[in-house]
Amino acid sequence: MDSIIVTGGVELDGQIPIAGAKNACLALMPATLLSDEPLTLTNAPRLSDIKTMTVLLQSLGAEVTSMQGGRVLALSSHDLNNLTADYDIVRKMRASNLVLGPLLARAGRAVVSLPGGCAIGARPMDLHIDGLTALGAEIELRDGYLHAVAPKGLKGAVIEQRFASVGATENIVMAATLAKGTTVLRNAAREPEIVDLVKCLSAMGARIEGEGTGEIRIEGVDRLHGATHAVVADRIELGTYMIAPAIAGGSLELLGGRRDLLPAFCEKLEATGVTITETNSGLKVARANGRVHAVDVKTEVFPGFPTDLQAQMMALLCTADGVSVLEETIFENRFMHAPELMRMGAAIEVHGGHATVTGVDRLRGAPVMATDLRASVSLILAGLGAEGETVVNRVYHLDRGYERVEEKLSACGARIERVRGE
Repeated sequence: MDSIIVTGGVELDGQIPIAGAKNACLALMPATLLSDEPLTLTNAPRLSDIKTMTVLLQSLGAEVTSMQGGRVLALSSHDLNNLTADYDIVRKMRASNLVLGPLLARAGRAVVSLPGGCAIGARPMDLHIDGLTALGAEIELRDGYLHAVAPKGLKGAVIEQRFASVGATENIVMAATLAKGTTVLRNAAREPEIVDLVKCLSAMGARIEGEGTGEIRIEGVDRLHGATHAVVADRIELGTYMIAPAIAGGSLELLGGRRDLLPAFCEKLEATGVTITETNSGLKVARANGRVHAVDVKTEVFPGFPTDLQAQMMALLCTADGVSVLEETIFENRFMHAPELMRMGAAIEVHGGHATVTGVDRLRGAPVMATDLRASVSLILAGLGAEGETVVNRVYHLDRGYERVEEKLSACGARIERVRGE
């Protein structure tokens, strides 16, 4: 397996272009299943998860062509010849379950494997099932697969989610675009990825309003047509690179970055003493002299602090002046990076969903192991500000959500390299 070696102590300076959002693209790609006309996605990220979704869609009979070095995806589902999402593909990525709603809406039936557990929490499918059942689907679990049919077609309904789930919101909204009548989804997720999906579906002829609020209204249409859509910038990659100069020192301009993608995160980062300035091309982030200030962080659904930036923020707070408390409310088991940061000299105490971080003057490089996608990049960030060499092992997680991390950081002065495994 590959490893990444980081030698800390170098301030950063330069520009980093922010890629298209992985989580947005993984929802946009299954939207092709809703129409027999072509869907073209531009500004697509070049990540292993995108390849996994490509394989899944192709297994269903969709055509997916990657162009311009992977930045453009041309998709067409004019000839679906399979309605079963196989476990061997689905098990590799949670977002695979996003084919369920589109297949039900277009074909009236679907067989989709349960994605199984996850290193950062179970992420059950009950909200997806409840929403689609309200639209008229009949769903049964057999042998690890969800067998779903809509014998009378999907019909609009009023649905109130117990939790503002992003994935369930995406599945329900996509299914409702072709349902008969009006669907009202309450306690809908508000994330920018939801807004981006609705923007794409609207370009395909869907009638949707309320995206970005807690209530989305969908007026079903008979069919959707083709469209071209640019994937929104990845707010998690943006936040990750905003933390980099806060840890290492120096400044970075993040091309394509926008404050409105990360309102709560920007507020917390500024509270640590980091400056964020809007430029003509994005956001410029710089750390003042000395240590950052301790802050308390609670993860919440958008527009709150993103759970996907909790690990990176913890890495920063490990060297803050004072004591910080991080509360994780979205996923269980999401402090698995804490023991690895402690190997680098961090002072962290974890009690259930809370982690208390007492800042130290400086972390020390050490061999560490990545446990999940965001944990892996948090260890790289920690290594940027640590004394000596940090070796991050099992970085295959990293390639699921970040493209060319070592290239982007090294171009800004970081001493970082990837060592290929056998």
